[in-house]
Formats: sequence, C-alpha cells, structure tokens
Amino acid sequence: MREHRAKLGVLFLIVFVDLVGFGMVIPLLPLYAETFKPSPLALGFLMAAYSAMQFVFAPILGRLSDRFGRRPVLLLSLAGAVAGYTLLGIAASLPMLFVSRVIAGIAGANISTAQAVIADITGPEGRARGMGVIGAAFGLGFILGPAFGGLLFEHFGPGAPGLAAAATSAAAFVLTWFLLPETLDPTQRDRAAHEPFTIARLSRALSHPCLGLVLAIYFVITAAFSGFEVTFAQYFSHRFALGPKEVSYLLVGVGLVGAIVQGGLIGRLVPRFGETRLVAFGLVLAGLTFAVLPAAPSVAVSAALLGVIALGLGLNNPSLSALASELADPDEVGGILGIYQGLSSLGRIVGPFAGELAYGSLGPSWPIGIASAAFLGSAAAALLLLARRRAGLCDPPKRASA
Repeated sequence: MREHRAKLGVLFLIVFVDLVGFGMVIPLLPLYAETFKPSPLALGFLMAAYSAMQFVFAPILGRLSDRFGRRPVLLLSLAGAVAGYTLLGIAASLPMLFVSRVIAGIAGANISTAQAVIADITGPEGRARGMGVIGAAFGLGFILGPAFGGLLFEHFGPGAPGLAAAATSAAAFVLTWFLLPETLDPTQRDRAAHEPFTIARLSRALSHPCLGLVLAIYFVITAAFSGFEVTFAQYFSHRFALGPKEVSYLLVGVGLVGAIVQGGLIGRLVPRFGETRLVAFGLVLAGLTFAVLPAAPSVAVSAALLGVIALGLGLNNPSLSALASELADPDEVGGILGIYQGLSSLGRIVGPFAGELAYGSLGPSWPIGIASAAFLGSAAAALLLLARRRAGLCDPPKRASA
C-alpha cells in the first residue's frame, strides 16, 4: 500500500510538472501565432492541430504501453514534448509553429499511459481515487501554467513560454527516469504482444453495452464543455463587462474546486456510492447548473454556480476514467484508455468550433444551453449504464464476446 501511494505521488508530480508547461503555452499560442499574421482559417487549424494529433495517437501510445510497458512510452513521449516545445520557442515562421504543435500533440497523447499506470497499481475500489490524482494534477497545472506563461511572455518575449515548457517536460522526463518503475505485469505484456488490438476488437469495445456508453458520455460532455469553455471569456465580457483579469480569476476558482474534489473528495465518495452513481449525480448537478447560469443576476452568483459546475465535473471525470479502465479487458487497458483520451481530443476539436458557431449565430447563452442539454442527456445514459451494471451486462468486451 505504501509503495502504491509513493507511485501515485510520483505520477502526480510528473503529470503536474508536465501540465504546468502545457498550461504556459496554450492561452498565449494565438498571440504568438499572430506575429506571423495567419489567416483565420490557418489559426483555427493551428489551434486544432494539438488535439487532432492526440485523437490519432492516444490509442496508439496506449496500446504500445500494453505491449512494451508504461515507462518507456512515458519517457519517449516526454522526450517528444521537449522537442516540440523547444521548436515552439524558437519558431521563426508559421510552418514551424505547426510542426511544433504536431509534435507536442503526439507527445501529449501520453495521458492514457499515465492513466494505465493508475490502473496497474490500484484495485477497482481505489481506481477512481487514483484517477482523481491525475485530474488534480491537471487542474493545478492549468491554474499555475497560464500565470507563469503570462509573466514569461510579458518580460522575455513570445518564445519564452515554449522554452520554459520544454524545461518542465525535461524535468518530468528526469522524474520518470529516476522515480517511476515499470508497473505493467510482465504476463499481461506478453499476452498483449501475442494478441494485437485489431479493428474487430476495437469494434467490440465501442459496441459493448457498458464500455460503449462510458466512451460516448465522455465524448459528448467533453465536446459540450469545450464549446462552453472557448466562449467563456466572451460570455462574461458580454454579460458583466468583465476584463481578462477578472475572467482569469473565475477560471482559477473553477480549477481549484475541481482539483480539491478530484484530489481528495472523490476517494471518500466512491467507496460509499460507486463510480456510476457519482457520474450520474455529477452530470445532473452540472447540467441543471448550466441551465440556470444565464439567469444569474451578478458576478458573485455566477461564480458560485461555476463552483457547482466544477464540483459536478470533479465527481464525474475520475469516475468515468475509472469505469473505462475497469470495463476494459486487463490486457487492453492502455489501448482502451487511449481510445478514451482520443475521443476526448476529438471532443476538444468539435466542441470549440460548435461553441463559437452557436455563440455567433444563435446568441451568447446558446453554448451554455447546449452544455446543459448535453450533460443532462449524458446523465440519462449514465442511469442506463447503472441499470446494465446491475443486470450483469458489464463484463469486459473480450470476455463478453468469447
């Protein structure tokens, strides 16, 4: 138990350090790109390149980690992140920026491998808590990263955040090399090497009565929340005339609530209520809160409602990740979590485009309304998942199809 906690602590540190670097770059990338005077279409493709590469490569890296181990895949991807961020920091043209985002997107597909480490070292009863550790590292990284990135951009120029991000990924590489041992059972590695993850097995995973629902829910809510997130600053500027600094304070608050829930509260709630109930409750809570957010009369009330949404997301995200790993065949955990993260990346491509289209064509409140409908619809799917689990329909896909 103490050894597993130590590994969780190391993994938290690795993901946190890596995500601080990611957070330093993302908010400032459009400003950096504008120095090369891209067209709106080119800027849109640049912003989508990272998530597009994650969509393609998350399942690939996840499956490679099933065959060759988690540690080498993490090390390789972190080395790729160093290269991608370094290229970003020294980019002298728009094509160099594109190449840097493609490399960083491929390297950033390693989150499924980090989640597979959690699945390796935790049992079903502790998995959601372990996934919450990853979620908390994400949240804290996204809080601190933009703050550091803004300071570097202002004082040292547009290339500084990229070079600093390369340094953080290098630090994460060193931490992985010296502190994180291999966690994959050798017998599972051998079985994965002799049983390729074919299209037929992928199809069985996606059509599985329980795993397919988990994957669909994650895609829908990621797309819906991304559509809200990308219009967040625009909405609060329109509704309450907030400036960038005030909007950033709201985002920090959301991140802190999410980190607290995922890092601490989730581990106490899962043993009592189970992952599926927490997913359903979190989706209902967030969906209903989205529905009333446009009627908030003040910034203070809006901030409180955003805190409730963050609570719902904090209950939902690690529980869904745990379910995806529990419902996968033990030999395919990395591959299934790769598909899971790939769908998340696809959602982050579809959602922002749809959110901006809805905001500009239908009105400022529409992305919020769409998020509400998507979360409540996903809650209904979660209740169906609960019924299917009770009916004993949730064996892993390989066993179910045998």
